[in-house]
Amino acid sequence: MEHKFRTLDLTPYGITVKNVFHNLPPSVLYEEAIRHETGSSISDHGALIAYSGSKTGRSPKDKRVVKDPASEKDIWWGPVNFPMDHHSFEINQERAKDYLNTRQRLYVVDGFSGWDPTLRLKIRIICSRPYHALFMRTMLIRPTQHEHTEFGKPDYVIYNAGEFPANRLTQGMTSRTSIDLSLEDREVVILGTEYAGEMKKGVFTIMNYLMPKRGHLSMHCSATADPKTDSSSILFGLSGTGKTTLSADPRRKLIGDDEHVWSENGIFNIEGGCYAKAIDLSEESEPDIYKALQFGAVLENVVFDDEGHEVDFHDTSITENTRGAYPIEFIKNAKIPCMAGHPTDIIFLTCDAFGVLPPVSKLSPAQAMYHFISGYTAKVAGTEVGVTEPSATFSACFGAPFMVWHPAKYAELLAMKLKKHGSNVWLVNTGWAGGAYGVGSRIKLKFTRAIIDAIHSGALKSAPTIVDPIFGVQTVVEVPGVPSEILIPEKIWKDKIAFEQTAKKLAALFTANFKKFEDGASSEVKSAGPRS
Repeated sequence: MEHKFRTLDLTPYGITVKNVFHNLPPSVLYEEAIRHETGSSISDHGALIAYSGSKTGRSPKDKRVVKDPASEKDIWWGPVNFPMDHHSFEINQERAKDYLNTRQRLYVVDGFSGWDPTLRLKIRIICSRPYHALFMRTMLIRPTQHEHTEFGKPDYVIYNAGEFPANRLTQGMTSRTSIDLSLEDREVVILGTEYAGEMKKGVFTIMNYLMPKRGHLSMHCSATADPKTDSSSILFGLSGTGKTTLSADPRRKLIGDDEHVWSENGIFNIEGGCYAKAIDLSEESEPDIYKALQFGAVLENVVFDDEGHEVDFHDTSITENTRGAYPIEFIKNAKIPCMAGHPTDIIFLTCDAFGVLPPVSKLSPAQAMYHFISGYTAKVAGTEVGVTEPSATFSACFGAPFMVWHPAKYAELLAMKLKKHGSNVWLVNTGWAGGAYGVGSRIKLKFTRAIIDAIHSGALKSAPTIVDPIFGVQTVVEVPGVPSEILIPEKIWKDKIAFEQTAKKLAALFTANFKKFEDGASSEVKSAGPRS
């Protein structure tokens, strides 16, 4: 039986398909996916299981930004933001619309980006897959019925024609995948990838341009709030550092797990949902996320058994990047609306597999800028053939693939916010102690949680510190619930010479990486790095 739901006339966009389903509820999008998408199913806990085809992750080298005189001087051109001319954008836009016009049915989702009603954007998604529609209904902030009625013209439109490839002969194309943003046309075009995360990060990229232009700091981070004072805390960290795990804190309210803005009024989440990694997920390890993957959520590229549709979260035969998307209100301690006051604490998380950074150290404002621009973590040995020692990873502002301005722009905004609001900045190592990976051991999660608790309680504000002789940071030497011997890294290395050599090696890697950003940094920030 075909349902009768509100449709939308897309002829103003050059799309003439008659069956255009507008803002369908999850239950109907489930039906549409099961009927019309091969492989779609429902997990034993009620989440929609969907598959993104050959692309199971983002394609950062295929991201393009139109080079236009109005914004050309603002953009950080290079390996993150590849330029494209407007004519090539129009070709890809036409190609996307031509493909969408061949479909029997299309789906339109309207939602908001940003919980602050004075700064939010109206986003419209036009796509041909119910899975994509449900994903973005989950990840955008869902309007009320009245807000749907009054939605009007969107600020930005995303055309998702990801099932159809880009033409490699089009100028500027390097593959059959292209994710193109035109800030002047206020449009995103997706070709050649059905990975849903491209839409989410497309919206984030837009916010990463517009918010700093208005004097607000957009951030790739998680955020929590004190339920009593409404003050917030921000956790930055690359993949594997514990950002999602540590933001799931029963003592605090969750503002969001990934994308935020620090405005004149405080912190607000950009999104209406969470997009968590699902590899090795279990109810014991991540109970909140596990329970959130219920009816209304999307499970992406997971393997399940035919008999009971029980998902095997340890099976990586499709991809290691299995994901789950769910509305933020599915997390029991979520703070709705997802807004809070100015942060008392900024926490930079790093998984230091070299084992030389202190478990917790306090940063000066200049050091905060240095480590923010650096965005350091490390990959462990053994993850790739031939890799026998840890490798450093640096991602500017802890989210380089999504930055639009030069990292110095975001660092300047952070410096301004820190000065105005007096937030404390901490560097927390969730990686190794007593030696590098393969020799030492990973710092226990219970110790890292004790450190985060002590930061939030204010216990570390007056805790004794010593200056790290190589990295120059103020190493905290007393933390409630944490053995004092692990707080000074050198003390628990058996081989002191190896410790010094390893620390100097990592310091040199920091220095070499920072040379890329020296032109935009002050002399104070330049001198705030390690003493290599």
